[in-house]
Amino acid sequence: MAEEKKKYDAEQIKVLEGLDGVRRRPSMYIGSTGKDGLHHLVYEVVDNAVDECLAGACNIIRITINKDGSVTVEDNGRGIPVDVHPVYKKSAMEIIVTKLHAGGKFDKKAYAVSGGLHGVGISVVAALSKKMIVEVMRDGKIYTQSYKIGKPLDDVKVKGKYEGDATGTTVTFYPDEEIFSTTNFDFSTLATRFRELAFLNAGLRIVFKDERQGKKEEFHYEGGLVEFVKWINRSKEVLHKPIYFKKQIDSAIVDVSIQYNNSYQETLFSFVNTINTIEGGTHVVGFKTALTRAINDYAKKQGMIKTGNLTGDDVREGLTAIISLKIQEPQFEGQTKTKLGNSELKGIVDSIVSSVLSEFFEENPQIAKKIATKATEASRAREAAKKAKELVRRKSALGFSGLPGKLADCSSNKTEETELFICEGDSAGGSSKMARNKETQAILPLRGKILNVEKAAPTKVFSNEEISNLVTAIGTGVGEQFNLEKLRYGKIIIMTDADVDGSHIRCLLLTFFYRFMPQLIEQGKIYAAVPPLFKIRKNKDHYVYSEGALKRVLDKLGGNPNVTRFKGLGEMNASQLWDTTMNPNTRTLKKISVEDAVEADETFSTLMGDDVEPRREFIEEHAKEAELDL
Repeated sequence: MAEEKKKYDAEQIKVLEGLDGVRRRPSMYIGSTGKDGLHHLVYEVVDNAVDECLAGACNIIRITINKDGSVTVEDNGRGIPVDVHPVYKKSAMEIIVTKLHAGGKFDKKAYAVSGGLHGVGISVVAALSKKMIVEVMRDGKIYTQSYKIGKPLDDVKVKGKYEGDATGTTVTFYPDEEIFSTTNFDFSTLATRFRELAFLNAGLRIVFKDERQGKKEEFHYEGGLVEFVKWINRSKEVLHKPIYFKKQIDSAIVDVSIQYNNSYQETLFSFVNTINTIEGGTHVVGFKTALTRAINDYAKKQGMIKTGNLTGDDVREGLTAIISLKIQEPQFEGQTKTKLGNSELKGIVDSIVSSVLSEFFEENPQIAKKIATKATEASRAREAAKKAKELVRRKSALGFSGLPGKLADCSSNKTEETELFICEGDSAGGSSKMARNKETQAILPLRGKILNVEKAAPTKVFSNEEISNLVTAIGTGVGEQFNLEKLRYGKIIIMTDADVDGSHIRCLLLTFFYRFMPQLIEQGKIYAAVPPLFKIRKNKDHYVYSEGALKRVLDKLGGNPNVTRFKGLGEMNASQLWDTTMNPNTRTLKKISVEDAVEADETFSTLMGDDVEPRREFIEEHAKEAELDL
């Protein structure tokens, strides 16, 4: 046995032919095999069509969720090449679909800019589909080929002929149930991305149909980013019309739209070749630097500030901005492309934004004054809140000085193994403290519902005792002082009752994290505990976590067992709470993620903001999805 373990030679080297590696490790290519990965398949096919739009060859994309669960993506671009490849001696269509890293996006001749996964997109979709059909219209003929898990079922053949000079590609694929935990596409998730793509590509028309439910939406925005910021701010009181500019330096095209509203929140979204760079990057750094400098210069010139400077937080309070770059050689950090790394783009964006805003402020003094006034008021509020902010800064890396009195901290100083449970009220806090593992689990009880930060000024936010305690316990600081390296716990777990009030408290906490510590969500540090709703006693205790599961468990157990409904975490004794909700070996946790930052921002503004009408419409639209709590 020892000899076998030591053996490592050519026999141990496995070569995964063709697309076998994709099926063996699908998450490497699409992120997951759950809902997110499933929808990523659609995005990859659609991104190919959008690349045709970026090349000036396509102006309409039709996406259909078919009744049989498949998806069809049709565009009026140039059509995938079908002629014989000079090296592989097969149709270019077959090469593109069945081989990784095969495509026309590498030498920048067929495509100046492109998104997607650069040559692995459609081949990955083919590998993870039990069936795929590709049809191409070129040169008066309709070509087609079918595939099964990435392997061609037949040669490329001519299906028919047509009159005229129309061209285009149609792809239909059936996700493989053996790969994905769900193959049920969500209409609203896909619609959000398609709306975003239409905003980012002015003039592109995207027609989206769901034949399962008879739904249809069409996205077409001639105004591009201007309409994008208007749409984001549609439920907010804006200070001026959108500022828009589009400039090019060398091969980089910088497209920006800016509009301020009267809120206290910053909403900034960045894209590179239509890819949402949710973690920002050099282009965002350049934009922020230029914006801060331009507003400071104007405010000083007008005598609005005598000493010191407005900070980045000051000038971005109430800002809604979209930054969209089209560049030839993007350097993204990580396979999922969420952060841009091209160092030269910081200077390019900085230069363009500085020049344009300085000129705009000179030519539009009324708008400039409104923006500068908003920033100077934010500065005064920041100074007033400075003392409160000091209270929430971590005083030592591992020590306990300055921590809130209600915090029952853990003894371990290994951040990656520690957890902070945020629970509501002293009763739940008491049970949690008795149930926990004192070495790795810390408990912070909150008093009732925390402040709704969507409606509150920063001064009020940081003067709030519960929020102050929360930020102090976490240790990272907030805003520009945020430092992930100072995070005191590997997991931050929101543990509230499984009722309406508990859901509201959880929503308030998530609003705070999203607005003031979004990096914690982006880094996967925020979780929600899943406490049980019922205890069924028959021979032994069975815990049930939903109304739907209750009936299934009762039917399975038979008889008339004793059912107890938990009204709150405080009702459980320590052993019950540990077994059901806190024990890492038996509990269920929901990791909080921002699947789409634009949609998340809209949802938080709608549900937690001042405007009643959008909230009423949201509730009416989603009422059927709600569960009745008796």
